[in-house]
Amino acid sequence: MTDTFYHRLKEQAEALGIRLRDTQIEQLFTYYEMLVETNKVMNLTTITEESEVVTKHFIDSMAIVKAVVKNENVSRETLSGKTLIDVGTGAGFPGLVLKIVFPELRVTLSDSLQKRLRFLEDVIAKLGLQEVETIHGRAEDLGHQKNLRESFDFSTSRAVANMSTLSEYDLPFVKKDGYFIAYKSGKVDEELATAESAIRKLGGKLEQEVEYMLPESDIRRSLITIRKAKETPKTYPRKAGTPAKDPL
Repeated sequence: MTDTFYHRLKEQAEALGIRLRDTQIEQLFTYYEMLVETNKVMNLTTITEESEVVTKHFIDSMAIVKAVVKNENVSRETLSGKTLIDVGTGAGFPGLVLKIVFPELRVTLSDSLQKRLRFLEDVIAKLGLQEVETIHGRAEDLGHQKNLRESFDFSTSRAVANMSTLSEYDLPFVKKDGYFIAYKSGKVDEELATAESAIRKLGGKLEQEVEYMLPESDIRRSLITIRKAKETPKTYPRKAGTPAKDPL
């Protein structure tokens, strides 16, 4: 492990109020090494430089605590023993990072590409992580499965889709009074206003928006917290492809 990786990760995590153990930092470095190596033969990420992976992938993933801590109904301790599904996890951000940082969080990583999940399974095995599983499939199909639908305390996505589409992907997985937390870039006021009707239709209620800057960068991020106020109507999510092509 490099000194720069160790100190950058430790200091930026502490700025979020997260104290990482050395074993966790070692796990994240192994994850970083496997990510960069696998990325040579599989398109996992365009970000591979060490300092950028630390800040733009690892720290950004951990920033979910900004949403959890600020929500008056949720303290960070409630992550312990709770269930979280990362919808469209890609290379494991934020879900696998959160599993490493909060070991008692029970995590499900879903993705539509099997090869990405095989990479994540290799990382999980290498790190010896428990209570984390991968599920292959599109969100529109998985959201109708009885063992997954309205089964999770938290759902999260770090994706470029608009909030209406993301809400249709994620909210069906969340149990009543659970939370969907979306990672978004920049200011999202207009996007949220457009998505308000869709969020309500899907059983959600906008709780808060937290803006923050990634450390040592000019990148503005937003965390959107939506509480599951009531069950999602059985007609949602609509068939594969429809939420993206024709947002509610």
